[in-house]
Amino acid sequence: MFTFFKRKKPEVTIHSVSIPTFGWEIVDQNAERIVWVNPEQSALISLYFFNIPPDLPTVKNTDELRNFHRHSVSASGGGIVEVSIFNLHNIPSVKTIFKIPQPEQGMTYLASVTIPFENCSFVIKAQAVETGTTGMRDNLILSRFLQNGEVTFDDNGLKNWFEDPYEPSFRSGTLMNKSEREEYDSDFPDHPLSIVRSMMNKAIQEIVLKDELKYLNIFNK
Repeated sequence: MFTFFKRKKPEVTIHSVSIPTFGWEIVDQNAERIVWVNPEQSALISLYFFNIPPDLPTVKNTDELRNFHRHSVSASGGGIVEVSIFNLHNIPSVKTIFKIPQPEQGMTYLASVTIPFENCSFVIKAQAVETGTTGMRDNLILSRFLQNGEVTFDDNGLKNWFEDPYEPSFRSGTLMNKSEREEYDSDFPDHPLSIVRSMMNKAIQEIVLKDELKYLNIFNK
């Protein structure tokens, strides 16, 4: 007589996902998060495991997702630079980049990728802040747009410079400006936006999803 045992599914933990860490030092680690910091760039990258259903409204409707984040971030005084849906190893995932004004001057840039499943999610976050002299990228690119006439001044100040990347009529929070387009990152590789965008692109390219994730149902809203 043979007895067949059902194989137990491997446990899903924060270590079920592996991301590039750039050789940086771990400054915080537990069952829910791991944080690596590069003090020379005032930058960090982190991995989070949320063992609860995702709070995303959708991974199917890009406009709905962008509107959700647009109002959430602007309510905190910030703005969106990017909100997009893409397939990460055949899992519908969300990439975001936000800008948040610092109390004194300059911006903090936050990039993230959310990998949602039905009952849990993993989130990769990258953060970098402007320190020292700020606004150099903005001013140099602004001068180009002023010279070619794409940006002008009117009674309300600069025209066509600050704009939500997907909804030009939206005017709340701290709006993206034209210098924050990805095409200018190569000219300013040490700018915090360039840093977080580069870190997140590398994380997307080099992420490793362990076999136990194959047993999970994907988020399907």
